[in-house]
Amino acid sequence: LIRPSATFSPLRRGEGSRWGTGAIRTPGLSDSDAMTSANRWQFDGVVRFTRIGSAFIAFTVVIGFAAINTGNNSLYIGFAFMLGCLLLSGVASKGGLKHLRVDFESVDEAWAGRPARGRLRVANRSPIWNVRDVLVVSDELGAPILLPLIPRRSDAVLEVSFLFERRGLVQLQRLDLYTRYPFGFFFKKRRVRIDGEVVVYPRLLDEEAAADRFRSVEGEQHPANRPGLGSEIHSFRDFVRGDSLRHVYWKKSASLGRWIIKQTELDSGRAVHMVVDPYKPPSVSADVFERMVSEAATFLNDSLRRDLDVILSMPHVTLRSDREGSAAMFRSLALLQPGHQELAQAIEHNSIIFTARSAHERQSA
Repeated sequence: LIRPSATFSPLRRGEGSRWGTGAIRTPGLSDSDAMTSANRWQFDGVVRFTRIGSAFIAFTVVIGFAAINTGNNSLYIGFAFMLGCLLLSGVASKGGLKHLRVDFESVDEAWAGRPARGRLRVANRSPIWNVRDVLVVSDELGAPILLPLIPRRSDAVLEVSFLFERRGLVQLQRLDLYTRYPFGFFFKKRRVRIDGEVVVYPRLLDEEAAADRFRSVEGEQHPANRPGLGSEIHSFRDFVRGDSLRHVYWKKSASLGRWIIKQTELDSGRAVHMVVDPYKPPSVSADVFERMVSEAATFLNDSLRRDLDVILSMPHVTLRSDREGSAAMFRSLALLQPGHQELAQAIEHNSIIFTARSAHERQSA
């Protein structure tokens, strides 16, 4: 195994520890080659002999036959010592992995196809064994993680990199732990259960595709025919508690004898209305539907980066970036499921529609 650089900062008892560990890397290999190399030592089962272990067992058998044939006490002592090493190796590796516990703590904002920083807590509850060279492997991890040392009766917080391939609600259920501890004779494996839940946001298109697909159009601001921040007057209404006095229309208030609030029209140059249609026709593949969701998420992300107010409309839900926030909008897109029945949605003349329908179906709809 190639051991990456690692730093260990011990804390007082009861406070845990924090390691800065890295993924297994071989100089000169790309990420895909490194993952392929890592898959070579992964196996199904509980134990596998290493090359050193196979050679040691073969040598032990030879020493045993020699001791039996010659009756030499020194050979018997050496044979017993080698059997003891094999026994100790099996007991230590099993006992060390048996008392390891892994808990999912948290993960930062997770996007499909992009690394997301997260934290795992690894605890060694063994009263005897200081476990070394433990590999943490999972389909949700960007690369295997090597733990050089886990002292007995201690725990540590690992900074790891998750990599999720698809959007949606991901359940973290298991991790595989590998170790060659203590002598490298056996490669032991233990599958541990964890309990974690992550909402993975849709995959974003690359910068060039997004710039070509969602090229912004610069122009004069014009009214969007709905109340909001703007320059044109939309309507008047009576004053209610909480309204700002800056919006009081004093001339009309003086003529009517009560406070009147002036509402301005929302400028469409500052706001974007997105409509996402979850209907998936039978002729449309799942990849096409996921592409549509990715395009919607990319457009939403680009609009928010340009400080636009975004209104996201989907069946039975309407979200605004200035009220619910961007996280709620991306979460809704992440959890969006394809529908098999057409649902009516309110569409304005300047709405931007994302749908998986064909051009003919869009015109008929």
